[in-house]
Amino acid sequence: MLNKSDFETTYHGHPISLFTMRNSSGLVASVTNFGARLAELWIPDRNRHLDDVVLGYTTINQYIANHGERFLGAICGRYANRIAGGHLVVGDKVCQLSQNDNGNTLHGGFCGLDSVVWSVVEADDNHVHLSYISPDGEEGFPGTLAIEVTYMLSEDNALEITYRATTDQPTPVNLTHHSFFNLRGEGNGDINSHILTIRASRYLPVDKALIPTGEMASVEGTPMDFRQPTAIGHRLKDSCKQLSLAGGYDHCWLVDNWRPRQMQLAASVEDLYSGRRIDVMTDQPAMQFYGGNFFDGTTVSKDEKSTYAYRGSLALETQCCPDAPHNPQFGSTILNPQEAYSHRCIYRFSTID
Repeated sequence: MLNKSDFETTYHGHPISLFTMRNSSGLVASVTNFGARLAELWIPDRNRHLDDVVLGYTTINQYIANHGERFLGAICGRYANRIAGGHLVVGDKVCQLSQNDNGNTLHGGFCGLDSVVWSVVEADDNHVHLSYISPDGEEGFPGTLAIEVTYMLSEDNALEITYRATTDQPTPVNLTHHSFFNLRGEGNGDINSHILTIRASRYLPVDKALIPTGEMASVEGTPMDFRQPTAIGHRLKDSCKQLSLAGGYDHCWLVDNWRPRQMQLAASVEDLYSGRRIDVMTDQPAMQFYGGNFFDGTTVSKDEKSTYAYRGSLALETQCCPDAPHNPQFGSTILNPQEAYSHRCIYRFSTID
């Protein structure tokens, strides 16, 4: 397991540390306030053997240096996913955001919520409560945004993440969590044999820059149809323009029967080898599924016995729709003063026979 001493430092004058939660079933989850990120998550397999199932680093200096993959385990925003051209019009205000992804804005820009030190409001054995105030104009976003995120590890083997934000000016808000999971253990092969179910009849096709085209397409008859449990790698070699454009799965699915502020089961993942299962519940309208297409085997795993392989992990990011500010049919993501943004996501862990 990670050593707290390897996470104790200061960054731009702000203290960083590691906070560990445990439950009576043996689950262990550690969070660092740099990027409000989940740094480790130990869960049992069917034989009660614990493995760390999220990718990450062993020291805080590796996170700060952004070795390999910047978003490992982090909270992403102020706008998770992509905004085309980094361009926003909010009311009569024109905003140019940081363009950190081929001329677009990805996960909040060059220095998003993943790259700042959060304040620790409270931390104990079962929860970590963090806060951050994003100033007006940070990465080009309008308004001062006050954000709170709480991680809670429950006795029924669930990791719940709750978000709340308020603003003093109208501004778009879309926050998500970006852990990369491998249910066999981090660094332990690819995830192509993981069995995925997504409760979604529609998804958002993308262009070559991974920006949604504006269409909300049916999954019927396509490799995007995970309404029935399907191995992730089963259709990766199918002739499909969307798989070709994204280099695999890196798309947003629209959760069936979504209702505001109501929790829905969005997805489930099972690994038949270890017997581990994750159920993902959310009150958000969409979920990005990413299949680890950009890992290249150069990043060393936390156990230092392997590297993070191509398609060696998956992300299930509950959120609002990407590029919604340019696509009103996706629903508004504008938060106004006197309103509060809220978001709940639960990753529930269990085993199968």
